[in-house]
Amino acid sequence: MVQDFPAGVALVIGGSGGNGAAICEKLAEAGSDVVLTYNGNQERAVEVTERIRDHGKDAEHHQLSIGDHERVRQLIDDVASRRRIHTVVVAAGSDIPQLMIRDVSPEQWRRVIDSDVNGFFNVVHASLPHMKAAGGGSYVHISSAGLHKWPERDVLSVAPKASIEWLIQGLAKEEGALGIRANSVAIGVINAGIFKRLWADGSFDEAWKDAVQTGLCIKRWGEPEEVAHAVVYLASRRAAYVTGQILSVDGGYGV
Repeated sequence: MVQDFPAGVALVIGGSGGNGAAICEKLAEAGSDVVLTYNGNQERAVEVTERIRDHGKDAEHHQLSIGDHERVRQLIDDVASRRRIHTVVVAAGSDIPQLMIRDVSPEQWRRVIDSDVNGFFNVVHASLPHMKAAGGGSYVHISSAGLHKWPERDVLSVAPKASIEWLIQGLAKEEGALGIRANSVAIGVINAGIFKRLWADGSFDEAWKDAVQTGLCIKRWGEPEEVAHAVVYLASRRAAYVTGQILSVDGGYGV
């Protein structure tokens, strides 16, 4: 039987988050060892690491702010010196407020761009040489359904992801002949992470819920495991002829 993944590890940036944790577990279930990073929630990272090991796979966790280029390089060099990195999943993103474009301050804009866009570039810059030298690999970025239909007050999420999407397209085009694939999973409202925070603090309410779900084909929120299944497919050998694509997991938001 052909394995879904070659020997080595999947590196999940933001693996302690709601979607990231589910991605880590599904990668382990599919047969891959996992290295995950966390920004501030070490306790959660430890829990995810233990769950991966419960699936019989090796796991380790490391603190990482992807905006710190030198720290990103050091960590990826260390991991690559010990194991082949066959997959890089970027599931990290800034915890952003819901604002109209006119209300976003220059300071907020710079902070998110530096963290998310430049952070994604830092990860690619550090990992791409290792993946090419090892014979190829896969990048999967957790993007936004807002790339297909504008979600009001979500500019600090959608605009950075739009920039990252063109980096994904460029990687697919420039590096495909060298064994590198790059794809995105564009997610809608997922019952995890920042959505739960925004619901709890009142940024989202029942009126908002009714308005959003009216526009969905599937009248519920998505679950992190549903995002994870899409990521595992795109990362695996099952998607060996798939690159430069956006797979929407959004309940039909963009339809």
